[in-house]
Amino acid sequence: MNEAVKTLDGWFCLHDFRSIDWAAWRELNPGNQELMLNELSHFLSDMEITKNIGEGEHTIYSILGQKADLVFFTLRDSLESLNEVENRFNKLAIADYLLPTYSYISVVELSNYLASHMAGGEDPYQNKGVRARLYPALPPKKHICFYPMSKKRDGADNWYMLPMEERQQLIRDHGLIGRSYAGKVQQIIGGSIGFDDYEWGVTLFSDDALEFKRIVTEMRFDEASARYAEFGSFFIGNLLPSENLSKLFTI
Repeated sequence: MNEAVKTLDGWFCLHDFRSIDWAAWRELNPGNQELMLNELSHFLSDMEITKNIGEGEHTIYSILGQKADLVFFTLRDSLESLNEVENRFNKLAIADYLLPTYSYISVVELSNYLASHMAGGEDPYQNKGVRARLYPALPPKKHICFYPMSKKRDGADNWYMLPMEERQQLIRDHGLIGRSYAGKVQQIIGGSIGFDDYEWGVTLFSDDALEFKRIVTEMRFDEASARYAEFGSFFIGNLLPSENLSKLFTI
């Protein structure tokens, strides 16, 4: 049996994609709309308190195309806390007009394919660099790109039948591409084996959306992706500061 990958795990992640029921929203009188938006604003203020004390993160983006209108990306220290946020959100009056279209569950991870953070006797969770990656501050970048992916298990292209040393080398080479985009693209890798339909959820942030196209194109020519990667749907969007939500919902 080949050596299984080991991971360090940080915050649990929920990508919650919603579509606005514009037809039903238009039927509401402005007073009811305002009450619902105020309730949503109080909910987001409480989320901001959690963020400020370092116990979680969240952000909202407006999604382009027909797959969704919004994504609420939330990170918490446990599945229970994540579920609590999800349930509280679903109990808001405005949630009746925000129809679920897709969701993804994962946990921020670092693997021993890049083994430096696994080596030595030091507790890696006490390493500042490791903690910054496992419990990331979400950047207020203009654009987001999210997609799920898995590694192939097809005949000769079976990632899980490769020896650990070969997988490590492929991941190192793959990572060199990512590092070449430092300062242009920030990424968060969420492990989702046993959590969702794919094996990872990848979230990219950038102020230039074309950087998403460039980095994904370049990575697809790398062997780790060209031979072994399978991708799900891509979602792309624009940053939606909470103070701009009311403007979005104004008819």
